[in-house]
Amino acid sequence: MSSAAPAPATGRVAQMRQAYRITKTSDPNIGLILLFWFLLVGGLLAAVNLLIFDRSTLGIILAAVFGVLSGTLAALIVFGRRAERAAYAQVEGQPGAAASALQMLRRGWDVKPVVAFTKSQDIVHRVVGRPGVILVGEGNAHRVKSLLASEKRKHARFVGEDVPVIEVVVGRDEGQTPLPKLTRKLQRMKKAISPAEQTTVINKLKALDAQRPAAPMPRGPVPTSAKAARKMMRG
Repeated sequence: MSSAAPAPATGRVAQMRQAYRITKTSDPNIGLILLFWFLLVGGLLAAVNLLIFDRSTLGIILAAVFGVLSGTLAALIVFGRRAERAAYAQVEGQPGAAASALQMLRRGWDVKPVVAFTKSQDIVHRVVGRPGVILVGEGNAHRVKSLLASEKRKHARFVGEDVPVIEVVVGRDEGQTPLPKLTRKLQRMKKAISPAEQTTVINKLKALDAQRPAAPMPRGPVPTSAKAARKMMRG
C-alpha cells in the first residue's frame, strides 16, 4: 500500500508541468509574472510579520517561512487563473468547445451536449439548473439563432410555461457570451425553479430526447464526461 502512495503526487507534478508548458505558449511571460507575485506577496507579508513580532533569530526564520508559503500560494492562485485562460484559448472557436466548458459545472447542473446539430457545425447544448432550461448555441451567429429558436419551442412545450427556457450564444460578437465567461454567466443567473422542479424538468426532457434520433457528433472537442472535459481543458 505504501509503495503506491507517491504515484498521485507524481501525476499532479506532471499535470502542473504540462499546464505550465501550455500556458507559456499563449502567455510567454508567465514565469516572470509568477516570480513577481511570489516576491511581492511573500516579501510584503514577511515584512509585516517582522514588524508585528520580534526580530530575534526565531522571528526572522518564522517570517521567512511565512513569506515563502504566502508567496507560493499567491503564485499558485495567479497561475491557476492564467492556466485556465490559456486552456480556454486553446479550444475557443472549435466546434463543441462550449460543451467542454459546460462540463466544468459542478453539482446541481444537468448538462447534455449536442441536443441539436446541423451539417454546418452549428450546435445547441442543454443545461438544466435552478435558473431553468438553458440552451447554449455555438456556430454561425445567424444560423445558430434559428436553431436555438426551434429548440426553444420544442423544449417549452415539454417543460411548461412556468419553467424559463433561456438562450445563450457563445462567441465574441455583440450580445454573445465569450467561452471563458460561459459557466460564470450561468452560475449568476437568477434561480427560478426548486430542486424538485428541476428533477421533474429533467425527466420531462428525457421524453423529448427519446422522440428524436441522437444528434451526430461534430468534429471538435465535445467531451462525453466532466472528467474528459477537464483532461481536454488541461491539454
